[in-house]
Amino acid sequence: MEITFYKYQGTGNDFVLADNRRNHCSRLTEEQIKHICDRRFGIGADGFMLLNEKEGYDFEMVYYNADGWEGSMCGNGGRCIVKFANDLGIKKNRYVFLATDGPHEATLEGDAVSLKMKDVEGIRKYKTDSVLNTGSPHYVQLEPDVMSLDVVKEGQRIRYSKEYTDEGINVNFVQVKEDGSLIVRTYERGVENETYSCGTGVTAAALVFHHNDNGFNSIDIETIGGKLNVRYHRELDGSFNNIWLKGPALQVFKGTINITGHD
Repeated sequence: MEITFYKYQGTGNDFVLADNRRNHCSRLTEEQIKHICDRRFGIGADGFMLLNEKEGYDFEMVYYNADGWEGSMCGNGGRCIVKFANDLGIKKNRYVFLATDGPHEATLEGDAVSLKMKDVEGIRKYKTDSVLNTGSPHYVQLEPDVMSLDVVKEGQRIRYSKEYTDEGINVNFVQVKEDGSLIVRTYERGVENETYSCGTGVTAAALVFHHNDNGFNSIDIETIGGKLNVRYHRELDGSFNNIWLKGPALQVFKGTINITGHD
């Protein structure tokens, strides 16, 4: 079967997207999605997404990791699918869509997409590091010189430790710069490698290294693939709400691919 696909990237975090409003991609298998995301034998991407019709919403986002398994929330993927919806002709001042972790809002200004993330109840300390869920589970570790770190080696060590080997966890290494901004590098489960950027990961890093004890915060974050901004409100009880992830989302190219083994 021939499928029309669209390739998008958000700060180097790249995705293959398909317009599935007619359900023609609903029966893709794990192996077929894995093949699509393969950088040698397929299109190549960190993840695969379907844009579905959903009553009461502008659309539904269904996200698959590069290993072919349906994944948890992807922040950069959420931003890219909003730009995709706009490019398909779904024009809105404010988008409301459904993802695996619930409803999300988003706005679009040029190529910059602001995505509202789920509220976060709090941060759990693990040894000297932090663990939290920003739509996906994240481990956050402070590093004095993050650009010299072997992220794959250190990320695998934590991701495949006995605490996290079964369900997996995304591992973020964070350097705090003198001006208070952050540099974040992330090892992503499902991709099982470092990605150029991770939206839920930079969100997690921002919440861990907040500027103010309580109230409004806004933090600029540098990733290998580009710059993002996270703004949010921290409550007295240590919870976080009104969390917004902002950054560019761009279409790279459009094409068709023949999927073997598909009805």
